[in-house]
Amino acid sequence: MSLLLTGRPGRGFRETAFFQPRSVWLRADPDLPETAILTRNLAAGGFRGALMGDGFAPVEGTPDLAILCVPPAVQAREMARIAARGCFAVVVPTAAPGLAAKAAAAGVHAMGERSFGLALPGIGLNATLSHLPLKAGRLALMAQSSAIARAVIDWATAEGLGFSHIIGVGSNDGLGFASGLDWLARDTGTACVMLDIRRIKQRRLFVSAARAVARTRPVLALRAGGRMDDPSGIADGVMAAVLRRAGVLRAEGFEEWLAAAETLARTKPRGGAGQADRIAIIANGLGVARLAADAALAQGLRLARFTPATEAALAPLIPEGWEARNPLSLGSRAGAELAQAARLLAGAGEVDVVIALHAPEQEAAPTEAFAAAARGNRGAPILLGWTGEASARAERLALTEAGLPVFQTPEAVVRGAAHLAAERRNRATAAELPASDVLELTPDRAKVRAIFDTARAEGRRDLFEDEALAVLAAYGIPTLTPRRVETATEAAVAAVALGPPVALKIRALLRHKSEVGGVVLNLRNFDSVRAAAEQMADEVRRRAPEATPAGFLVQPMARRGGMELRLRLGEDAMFGPWIGFGQGGTTADIAADEALDLPPLNLPLAHGLIARTRLSRLLPGFRDRPAVNEPAIADALVRISQLQVDFPEIMALGANPIFADASGVVAADASLRLRPEGATALFAIPPYPMEWVAPFTGRDGSIFEVRPIRPEDAAAQGAFFLELPPEDVRFRFFSTMKELPPAMLARLTQIDYGREMAFVAFREGRNYGTARIIREGAGTSAEFAVVVSPAAKGTGLSRHLMERAMEWARHEGVTEIVGHVLADNAPMLAFVRKLGFTISRSTEDADIMLAKMAL
Repeated sequence: MSLLLTGRPGRGFRETAFFQPRSVWLRADPDLPETAILTRNLAAGGFRGALMGDGFAPVEGTPDLAILCVPPAVQAREMARIAARGCFAVVVPTAAPGLAAKAAAAGVHAMGERSFGLALPGIGLNATLSHLPLKAGRLALMAQSSAIARAVIDWATAEGLGFSHIIGVGSNDGLGFASGLDWLARDTGTACVMLDIRRIKQRRLFVSAARAVARTRPVLALRAGGRMDDPSGIADGVMAAVLRRAGVLRAEGFEEWLAAAETLARTKPRGGAGQADRIAIIANGLGVARLAADAALAQGLRLARFTPATEAALAPLIPEGWEARNPLSLGSRAGAELAQAARLLAGAGEVDVVIALHAPEQEAAPTEAFAAAARGNRGAPILLGWTGEASARAERLALTEAGLPVFQTPEAVVRGAAHLAAERRNRATAAELPASDVLELTPDRAKVRAIFDTARAEGRRDLFEDEALAVLAAYGIPTLTPRRVETATEAAVAAVALGPPVALKIRALLRHKSEVGGVVLNLRNFDSVRAAAEQMADEVRRRAPEATPAGFLVQPMARRGGMELRLRLGEDAMFGPWIGFGQGGTTADIAADEALDLPPLNLPLAHGLIARTRLSRLLPGFRDRPAVNEPAIADALVRISQLQVDFPEIMALGANPIFADASGVVAADASLRLRPEGATALFAIPPYPMEWVAPFTGRDGSIFEVRPIRPEDAAAQGAFFLELPPEDVRFRFFSTMKELPPAMLARLTQIDYGREMAFVAFREGRNYGTARIIREGAGTSAEFAVVVSPAAKGTGLSRHLMERAMEWARHEGVTEIVGHVLADNAPMLAFVRKLGFTISRSTEDADIMLAKMAL
């Protein structure tokens, strides 16, 4: 195991002090109400380490973790005292104004303010404000709200679920979500993670850490108050986009959050390909079965079609004269046969999830039969819907204690099946290998820079419409290019030159020009344009006296029949730049048909963004509506995304309307606002690092393009692996696999540039080598690996790739890199020695050598 995964002893903060403490120091004021709760829970938890401090043994040595429960006035002094003992991890469950500054001054890492506390039930640590004892289990909770944390604990206790971790982030002024998620990503004892999110402090670290966790287990997020804080829904939409990109499932409410956690903590989607959305419903009554079927179809799930073999297997269990159709009722006297049928359906290849429903009946419920069926089940998961209350409550409790996912209503159990399908979709999306096509852009960045410089020189942060359209055109987005004129007569002359019909617009910095008479369409001759311009000038002056018109714009009219779209960029206070796509025109805000995502976008992400709108269903054509060129819309989205990446000084951009038809798209109007001088965007997801692209000439004269890997390299990376000799594969992957499975290819090519880097060497569309550096979270240590094709050995490519990787590591603040090398890999050991690495044998595996270098 890597040292990066276990932490190292020594002076200074270590994350193991929070999540694997051996000793805990309670420093608490007895007059605070939290003190009694903390003391009780610490004493009753059965902590396997040493408890010391107020109410416990005297403080000896250097505690790993301190729980600080004192008034704000003395917190800075107490933190300094804690640090003086060599303890640098502190949980603060009380109010602590200015916590970040106090912690920084003392040199400690603090969790809080108003943290619910920290619990690690596996080692008996309960340093929380919980009202109940905590059971050990495989559910992790990171919460900002203490009320929500208590509610989850209460629910979990009733459902028989236990916790691997409870981490009270509190106000997120100190140690935030990223540190806890980074730890959970490596914790094999956690099967499902629940997040209660109110405020994210470090957007990039959060997305990076959440993505790391979600690669290996379900992560479920709940956000309280999103709509209250921003009634427009944009902040909520951006949060949803962030979680989607990170692979996190978002619950729309508390009930759904708990239901998803129960489902995913107790079971998991069936293995294999597919969407996990084929549902088999079996019940002891047709009424509850039909209710479940309605709910399943409403959730977008499919009713599985039974094969003849499955129908034949079910036949002995079905009352005489009934058909083996889905949903299936076995009658009110089914008893243990219901469990038998559920297990049979779980083994059917055409079924992804079995929903077994039970309504109260005269005979005893088959709880033991279902428990036995679940224990031996290796097929599709079985979810139970146990309706009723007076007689069913005790039965549900017995099933819950047996570890089965059991729900109270048909609708609730269907929601559980939907959560399994959503988790499978997340996994499939994460493992999806995009096509090798990359939209190659050659924008006129110099022109855009000149336009921005002109605006700033004139004291403006807002661009005129013609300037904003010119920016879009510089990035290859077709526009209806307007002509700028000063007078009504010049407008008429321009209209004649362009040819009818034309649009006439006031050239002014107005949000909605049409609302003040600043737009007239379909003008067809000299006189009508001049008259319209004269009237427009008077109308705008009267209705928008604050505006300062700078002439007129004369513009060709768009082709008739095009669909009106809106593409825009905006800024979210928590997550930074976002990109939106949806219905355009003057009613765009009323229609409220807009999907949001984060830049940077590639083509697959752009297609996905389009598909999340209602209007996407009209793009292939409908009745008298002709088809729309959807790839052209995706192309425009990628170009606008790249514009934001190239010019992070852009604060907002709107292109509305963009007309789309079978021939493509064309922008008819646009607006753009710049950030204050010197301000730039911080993207939640790091853009592709073009600055690290550079050529390399090998000793034999071969020229390679050495650059960071990208998702579209999946096919080339797979082909590269197939070229490696079996011995090279064993040396690199410590195994003898024949090919890289799709999930691993996705993991190797869809990297997080904020925490890792993989340099590839391409020549004529073929990859000849890869060097990889992976950093754990925001730490200063990283692991490396390098492998080159036999065709590139002897060219110096291996050394160059390693030097590029080490250069990136230094740039990112990494101070040490470590590599794991098989002891019999003599060529690699000789190679790293020449680079200056020190070699030592691993203390955990005698067959592994550790190659280390300080950077």
